[in-house]
Parts: sequence; C-alpha cells; structure tokens
Amino acid sequence: MNQRGLEKLLAEMTLEDKAAQMLQLVGSYFVGAEEDGEITGPMESLGISEDAVKQVGSELGLSGAAKLIAVQQHHMANDKLAIPLLFMADIIHGYKTIFPIPLAIGCAWDVELAEQSAAIAAKESAVSGLHVTFAPMVDLIRDPRWGRVMESTGEDPYLNSLYATAFVRGFQGDDLTNDLNRVAACVKHFAAYGAGEGGREYNTVDLSEWQLREYYLPAYKAALDAGVELVMTSFNTVHGVPATGNKKLMRDLLRDEWGFEGVLISDWAAIMELIPHGIAEDEKEAALKAILAGVDIEMMTSCYVKFLPELVRSGEVDEALVDEAVMRILQLKNKLGLFENPLRGANPELEQEIVYCEEHRQVARQLASKSLVLLKNDNVLPLSTSQHIALIGPFANSKDILGSWSWRGAEGDIHTLEQVLKEKLSTANVKVAACEAVHEVTETELAQAIEAAKYADVIVLALGESSEMSGEGGSRSDIRLPQAQLELVQALRKLNKAMVTLLFNGRPLDLHGVIEESSAVLECWFPGSEGATAISDVLYGDMNPSGRLSMSFPYALGQVPVYYNHFQTGRPIKASEPDNRYTSKYLDIPNEPLFPFGFGLSYTTFSYGEVTISSDQLTKESSIEVKVTVTNTGSYAGEEVVQLYIRDISGEVVRPMKELKGFKKLELTVGESQEVTFTITEKQLRYHHSDLSFSSDTGQFALFVGSNSRDVAEKRFRLV
Repeated sequence: MNQRGLEKLLAEMTLEDKAAQMLQLVGSYFVGAEEDGEITGPMESLGISEDAVKQVGSELGLSGAAKLIAVQQHHMANDKLAIPLLFMADIIHGYKTIFPIPLAIGCAWDVELAEQSAAIAAKESAVSGLHVTFAPMVDLIRDPRWGRVMESTGEDPYLNSLYATAFVRGFQGDDLTNDLNRVAACVKHFAAYGAGEGGREYNTVDLSEWQLREYYLPAYKAALDAGVELVMTSFNTVHGVPATGNKKLMRDLLRDEWGFEGVLISDWAAIMELIPHGIAEDEKEAALKAILAGVDIEMMTSCYVKFLPELVRSGEVDEALVDEAVMRILQLKNKLGLFENPLRGANPELEQEIVYCEEHRQVARQLASKSLVLLKNDNVLPLSTSQHIALIGPFANSKDILGSWSWRGAEGDIHTLEQVLKEKLSTANVKVAACEAVHEVTETELAQAIEAAKYADVIVLALGESSEMSGEGGSRSDIRLPQAQLELVQALRKLNKAMVTLLFNGRPLDLHGVIEESSAVLECWFPGSEGATAISDVLYGDMNPSGRLSMSFPYALGQVPVYYNHFQTGRPIKASEPDNRYTSKYLDIPNEPLFPFGFGLSYTTFSYGEVTISSDQLTKESSIEVKVTVTNTGSYAGEEVVQLYIRDISGEVVRPMKELKGFKKLELTVGESQEVTFTITEKQLRYHHSDLSFSSDTGQFALFVGSNSRDVAEKRFRLV
C-alpha cells in the first residue's frame, strides 16, 4: 500500500478505531487464557469492550505459525477495516535455538557472530509468525546487583554501540519488506534503565544530562543509526519524570533532535504506572501525558482506548497527535508487507524444517564457546580425556542453562554436562554427584560429592545461580554464590585435589570463597542450547577460550558500582604513598575490581612488542597509526583480543582514566606473529562538554594498547 492508501485508511477511522490501534494486548485476549505467552508485570482487568479488542493493533506473547495464522485470519475477518495485527514477542537471545545470554555474547567480542545470532533468531521467529522482537536491550550497566544485567552487553558505551548495531542489522536485514526471514527490532529501554539506584528493578534513575549523553545514550543512538524500527520506553524516571511521560526525552530528544520516525511503544503497563510514579492522578491524566510525550502504542493497559477519544473531543489533545501515532503504526505494518500479505512469513511446514535446525545449533555452539571466559588457570586446563573426573554440584546435570528470556527454548532438547561428558569420555572416567538445588546441599549430597571426589584426578565443580536469580525482577543485594555452594567448595578443597569451577550465572559475581579455592575458574554464564557441548569443547582443549569480560567483576560488593572508565579524582592513590589515608580509597579493600573489563585468559600465551605511533601530533585533518606486533608464545593456537584505549589528559570536563576506542581479534598459531594497526582520528577524541556541545580539545592524550583495560602499554600524543 502506498502512502496515499494509508492516509485514506486513516481518514476512515473513528477516534475509537485509532485508540484501539494504539493498544497492545496479550494473546489470551485472542485465543484463550490457557495460552502460554510469557507475561511480565501485574495482570489487571482492563475493562475494555469486545469491539475494542476486534480493532486492536498489536499482540504480544503468542508464537507458532499455525496459531498466529489462525489468530490473524480471525482478526481480519472481524476487524471492520481489515487492518492486520502486529505480532510481537521478547526474542532476546534466540527463539527456539537459544544463544548465550547477551552479557555472554558481549564477552565474545565478536560483533559479526552476534549479528549472525540475531539473524537466526529473526529467521526462526518470522517463520513462526512473529513480526517484531523486543530487542536489543542496549542499557549500559555498572551495577551487577540489577537482574537485567544478563540482558545487556556490558559497561562500555563503545562496545555496547557496536553490539546494538549488529543486533539491529541481524534482526532487520537490509530489506524488511521483502526479506521474510527478518523481523522488526525494538531497541530498549529508553532511557538509562540500567542506572537504577541500588541496582533495584524499576527503581529511580537520577543522572545529569551530561552523564546521560556521554555514557548512557550512545548505544540507543547507534541502534537508531542502524535503522531500528521501534523504541521502547523505560520504567524509570529521567530527570525526575518517568520516561513514558517524558516529553523532553521522547519528543524533544528522540523525535526532534535525533529524527526518529518509527514507533514508540511503552513497556508493560508503563502508561498506567505514571499514576503510582506520582505524575498522573488517574488513567485519563496518564493517557494525556503519554500522548503528549509521543508514545504510540500502549502495552497492556487501557488508558488510551478509554480516554483518548474523550481527550480529543474536549480539546485537551490535538487529534493530529493521535493521527501521527496511528500513521506510524500503519507505516510499520506496511513496511512489513502486512496489508498485502497479513500472514507474512508464517509457514507451519517450513517452521518444522528451520526452527532449532542443526545449522542454527552449530552457530549457538560456536558463540557459546567464544563467550566463555577463563578467569583462572593454575595449569590444570585443558583436561585430558584419560583423567578421572568427579562432576559435582547443582549444574552437573541441570538443564537450567538457557537463562532468562528464553521462553521458547525447551529444556527437553538440552544436553546436560553429565550427558556430554559421559559421551566424550569413558563412563568409568566420570563420577557424578549432582545437587538438586542451588541453595541447598543435603548431607547425603555432600557425602556423595566427597566420595566421588576421592577417586578423581580432577574435581569439576558446576556451580552458580538459577536462571530465576537474574533477569527481570531478579535484583540481588548479595551477589555471592549461595552459602550452601560455598560450603561445598570448602569441603571439597580439604581433599587437596585439583578443582575446576564452572560458573553459571547472569551477572558478575563476588567470587570470594571460590576464586582462591579453585585451581581453575571458567565463567560459563547461561550458555544456551548448546552450552554443555561448548563447555566440554573448552574443558578438553577442542576450543581455546577466547572470551573477554565486557563487565568488571567486583572485588567486593562494597565497591559497586565498579567500572573501568572511572574518573581519577583530585586525590588519587599514589604508588609512592600506599598508606596515605587521605586519598580516594577504601581502608579494607582495593579500589580495583577482582577482574577488570576486557580480561580473559587463554590456554596459550601472547607477547606484545613495542607499541609504536606514526606521529606524536594529531590534527583535525590527519590521523595517527598505532602499531603493535603480537606473538603467540605458548603451546596452543588461540585468539587474542587486542584492545585500544585513550585518555584525554586535560579536558574541559573531567575525563575517564581510559576509554575503549577499538579492538581487533587475532587468530594465531603457535609461534605466529601478527602486526595490528589502529588508526586514531580527531573524531575519536570528541566528548560532551559542560554545555553539552560535542567536540574535542587540543592538548595531550595517552593511548594504551594491551590485552585488557588493566594490562596495557602507554604512548602519548598531542592534538594540535
């Protein structure tokens, strides 16, 4: 349908039709309350009419080609204007083929593979009848107490921006209209949802506009620049105003300054939540403030459908605001080709062939293996298949390895560590002592664990959080492993055996009680459908671990938030005065994290030659080439992530100690050397000044090259 056709359709709609088009309901309103769509938030009686349901514009939470074809056909037969439904869902890190959680994908430092994972998720979703995914989440995170850390790619705005672009491209492709293997992406949560006070879900955010623009907004902007079709509002306040009713954020910044012309959708019940937030007295005022802010679709509350027509007729809302919102929704449906083909890519026969196919699972295995981060290794890994191992702990035979937001993933399809290791090794070489629960180790389980460990060469201890301990609503005040697991570690350590700890979790943890007691620690996150196989690949050296942390691990909870790109302060700790208490430090713990951003070990070793720069002066028209030769000096082929950081020594406002500006992954065979070149331009030195202008300053800069944000070599240059 062309634009004139859409305008004609809009002109035929009553105010009630338009308000219904702006409403999104869960699938139970269409096919019955017994359906299994994943639903979050409080379920309330919406008090809307059957006629309104017939005119509703979009649905969330259903999937499956046959089901959605039936729903769409029924809707088209009953909608008086025959406007097709949009089907949306939370496809966060895979549809049926589940990839590692996004935080783990961030640790792969592989944006191409991330894009491929999103393309596979889109392909499986589209053939199953879906049109829109509520992804990517690009919220910058500095507090691991927050449950939705697992849904982010980490603490760095540059790396998050690269992933935001990759995920949008993967989901949407180059031609959303004609490529039926793609779905529209919805970037979320706009804005700064990850900065909630105390790491608590749905909590207040209080940031200066300078900090918001410098650190929290870049990844959203990257998604918009990549062509993302939808933006979702966040639950939190921004400058004292809840995002869903925040005109300055949504109209002034998102629409006017950034030029976003796509659909703005509320998060679940977020318009209604303007009332408990305290900026709306009732549903009518909530509808008024949300439409004035520019929200196009209301998810699972009925403020719009009940009160927008009345607000327009009373003159409190200009009908043009409603028309522009509805037009954006119609234009998205048109871009997806739904007016010509309401069923789009839904195909039950092809669905059976594509979803969870072997090709997709192999990509999931590859990405899972690249996302694993080796945190410690006292020459224990890789293991040998001739060694006797004792596989112990709550994740020894658990299928809870998909993580939150994997609602179409089926645990029945998953192989456990026990199954994979027994398949790889002689059964006689594997003794298993599993624990049923993450929070409890019974006396019987402890006795079985000790007995299994006595006859083993190596203990493989599979520990972690359950998937319910992270994700939405999964904030934790204590980010250590459950006490029962720490006691299990202590009991096994008394045997003086080599002990390899595998960690399954959705956030960085306080690892005291684990890290010092283990011979090796492998951070596995929630690794997805092929996670157990990927872990086996790494444990036995079929894959050399190459993951690098995209979020710092705290030394202790009291440091949080702890992140690499912090400010120095006017009283930094001096190496020459370590005992000077009148510096910015703790008396009882170090300032530095236990494991810094960018950190990860390998089974091989890499040496860095001298860092050279082509010039010690940079102008706005010139560039500087930074070169370093990296050599694999160990006994295994491996991948190294060479990282480039920059510090502005003297800015108009205080600048971070380091900022990631580039990285390159190298694959090096034993003894192989490769020269890496980075190019620095003036554009990379720009930042937001105190007046919020975005530019660079002349003066001295430090550049750092190394294997992580801590272990780097430094050079200096000047911008003139």
